Amino acid sequence: MKTRLSPINVLSYCLLGCSLFAGAAHAADGDWKRGRVYYQKVCTDCHTAKAGGAIAPNSRTMADWTSYLKADKHAKGKESLKKYASKEYRVSVKATNKAAEKYADVPDEQLFNDIRTFMLKGAKDGDSPASCL
Repeated sequence: MKTRLSPINVLSYCLLGCSLFAGAAHAADGDWKRGRVYYQKVCTDCHTAKAGGAIAPNSRTMADWTSYLKADKHAKGKESLKKYASKEYRVSVKATNKAAEKYADVPDEQLFNDIRTFMLKGAKDGDSPASCL
């Protein structure tokens, strides 16, 4: 005997599938290539010059990076992490950093999301674990 789904059940399954798809799309909705360029040319250059060394995306898991990005703490909690993706910061370093100059007009939230997408993709357990170089 075949079981037939009611229209309510069909609608519920459709909504569940759509919400799962939307959640997955949101996790990767940034431009990871732009995020990679910015991370490697701005973040890595600064960390190498001022913080004692680069931090590769593959040095942490996706959960680690998600927690770090959500906390929005940089320099041991002294500054907002988003400051380094801001137009103000990019303008301040664009004379010496081609990537900051290239992305000077990208909206802050969009660039931060691009960086986040690259970090998650490049995480130890991401789709394409990435070193800094």
